[in-house]
Amino acid sequence: MGVLRAGLCPGLTQDMVQLLRSHGIKTVADLVSADLEEVAQKCGLSYKVLVALRRVLLAQFSAFPFNGADLYEELKTSTAILSTGIGSLDKLLDAGLYTGEVTEIVGVPGSGKTQVCLCVAANVAHGLQQNVLYIDSNGGLTASRILQLLQARTPDEGEQAGALQRIQVARAFDVFQMLDVLQDLRGAVAQQVTNHMTRDRDSGKLKPALGRSWSFVPSTRVVLASGEGAGAPGSQRTACLTKSPRLPTGFQEPVDIGTWGTLQQSPALQGEQL
Repeated sequence: MGVLRAGLCPGLTQDMVQLLRSHGIKTVADLVSADLEEVAQKCGLSYKVLVALRRVLLAQFSAFPFNGADLYEELKTSTAILSTGIGSLDKLLDAGLYTGEVTEIVGVPGSGKTQVCLCVAANVAHGLQQNVLYIDSNGGLTASRILQLLQARTPDEGEQAGALQRIQVARAFDVFQMLDVLQDLRGAVAQQVTNHMTRDRDSGKLKPALGRSWSFVPSTRVVLASGEGAGAPGSQRTACLTKSPRLPTGFQEPVDIGTWGTLQQSPALQGEQL
């Protein structure tokens, strides 16, 4: 709550503010929580005036009460789950990416982080018909790669063009450019973050590269690693859930980056390829 000042509400004069401050009552919270009879005696003010003043301040500064049903409805309208477009990854993330959270994808170079982000961008822009802001920090995003993913989902050039128009790209190659982009966003979009891997100096084990302080920022972390199995050579990956507010960690799902973007092809496209 705010600091008491003349004109903050009807009836609150500069003389009253000075008297209240002289007895340690400097904020709205101080006044509404004080014993008004004691305040009236110490400050020489009317008890009725103080009661009326507190009612006005409570009406101005207090939040309206909510019941459980109201809060639940508000939660449903303010939270959404966005499919990544990759079934096994959605399963690992408890249905997909949750708005209002930071989801971090961690992996060594070549593990498929960029491919995951491109697939998410294409799926959100085309499948969910929502706008996407893609912050490219290494020059890995090209329109042709996005177009390939969209072509695997629809043969309609109009739909492809519409999805491309919904993907806005910002390039940030240092921390200052990144801060400028985030400042422009003004907190209006949930960030989906990728992170490289580095080796611990003492143990030699792989760990996320951004350090210990960053580890508290993401709500969810998925580690991508090369895997083995059937499919195109070098296309197998393992996605491991290492941090989550909803699911136990340690779960793994196999994914094949060679099939990403082609699992949901339309019958028309399949017929053309045959």
